[in-house]
Amino acid sequence: MPSAFLKVVSGSRQGLNVPLNANEPLVIGRKRGDLVLDDPLVSSTHAKILCRDDGFVIQDMGSTNGTLVDGRLIREATLRPGAEISIGNSRLVLFVGLDDADSENSEIESSQAPATELAWLLDEELVELQGSQDRTSSGSDVIDQDLRLPPGLRATVECVAGADAGKVFRFTRGNVTIGRKTGEIPLTDLEISRRHAVIEVFGREMIFLRDLGSTNGTYHNGQRIVVSRLRNGDTVGIGRSVLKLDVRS
Repeated sequence: MPSAFLKVVSGSRQGLNVPLNANEPLVIGRKRGDLVLDDPLVSSTHAKILCRDDGFVIQDMGSTNGTLVDGRLIREATLRPGAEISIGNSRLVLFVGLDDADSENSEIESSQAPATELAWLLDEELVELQGSQDRTSSGSDVIDQDLRLPPGLRATVECVAGADAGKVFRFTRGNVTIGRKTGEIPLTDLEISRRHAVIEVFGREMIFLRDLGSTNGTYHNGQRIVVSRLRNGDTVGIGRSVLKLDVRS
């Protein structure tokens, strides 16, 4: 099973990354456990997360104020990558690492975009796109030159967790770089690489997220990726920050 961890995105332990062990449960509580949350709304022993054949499962341990997964009160629930857990005043998000099969599937998906969806692009931009796919297969960088934003399409990303929470970045071109104090989406998070990831917009249904060889990885809806296809409302996790994509025509 790929490596996994919980990222505390709000609450008393905000910014903390908590590794999950496939062989040992993780107990969360106010006084006892592997993750201690100093919060009066958290029970002494509140919940635990354990690994089963189908993935990670969270169980409420008879807490006073309950455990929520994606806004739903649960006694037990299977956690998908990107699942949001609410315990007292804390919110935690599950991030799952990359395995070989995920990497291959992501690269296959990115190479299967229908040519008709790219019809609005200039000839030279189509050449750049093809070059990008060739470089991706060889492990090199992605598109370096400006890519036009598709006509009539508006896109933004909002930082919803991390040091830059509340900041909104509007796309003025089709390829935007996320980096530590650099790029079109400059963030102050010290766990982000200088050139961390890039988002490439070729159409409303053709938006791709690519990791740029970052130190700590890039996560799409909680799943670590090399390259992945984004959709409206998806989240991007980098360092201690979480971004949310908003796309409108």
